[in-house]
Formats: sequence, C-alpha cells, structure tokens
Amino acid sequence: MIETFADNPASRWRFFSDTVMGGVSSGQVQFEYDDNRHWARMRGTISTANNGGFIQIRRRLDPPLIAGIGGVRLVARGNDQLYFIHLRRTGESTPTAFYRAGFDVTSEWRETRLPFSLLTASKHGMQDFVAGTSIASLAVVAFGRDHHADICISEIGIY
Repeated sequence: MIETFADNPASRWRFFSDTVMGGVSSGQVQFEYDDNRHWARMRGTISTANNGGFIQIRRRLDPPLIAGIGGVRLVARGNDQLYFIHLRRTGESTPTAFYRAGFDVTSEWRETRLPFSLLTASKHGMQDFVAGTSIASLAVVAFGRDHHADICISEIGIY
C-alpha cells in the first residue's frame, strides 16, 4: 500500500495545475474523513485554453518502488468522468515525461487495477514502461479536455 490518506497526507501530496505552464485550469485538493475512511478529494475546472488542460495531485515515492510489481491499484469515486494515473520513472529529466493509464469513476467507491501493460508514454521516443522500473512519483490527474473534475481517492497501492 502506498497511501490511505491518513496521518497528514498534505505533507506527502502536492496539487498542481497547468498554470505552471501558462494554462488557466484551476482546482484544489482537500483531505477528508468520514465513515472510517480517509480520502483525498480533487476538484476543479480543466480548460484547454492557452495550451492548458490539467489538474493533478502528485506524490514522490522515496525510496522508489522497484522489481516484482505489476500495476497500480486504487479505490476511488467521483463524477462519472475519465481520470488518469501518471507514473514518473527515476531519472526522467523533464516534467512532461511520464507514463499514463486512464480509469473511470462512478459515484460509488470502486477498486480499479491498472496493469503496467496499459501504461502509455507521454512523448515519442520514451522507452516502454517495464515492470521493475523504478517509480519516482505517482499522480492522479484530470486532463485533456474541458470539463469539471471531482474525484475522491481513498487508497492507492502497487500490486
């Protein structure tokens, strides 16, 4: 298990939007608790105006996770939209170099498993993601189209 959002998750997770690159998307993350469950709730407005189009929460993984893992597991709910997991490998030098896989959420808490074989590179020329690759960070992301994001994540793990 990487995260259950208990014990001061704000010290581990950072919110980013495309404003770091001149975009105009906006949002926030809140850490909540109810019914014996902790979670992160990311909400916002994604706008593709001005070459933008994302909001995300990201956590560095230190030390990086390595060999013997096959995918990402998460428990989430939200507003019936498509969201993404982004993984960055150790040693990647640019913020636009990551691997992603999409997943849908509904209004009910639901487990999703994303095998590493579903990950696609964000840029041409990047190597395929290989199980056992060192993972430096993990992000939950809303991007790619104009829409309203509202996603809650209660668990994230590697399997």
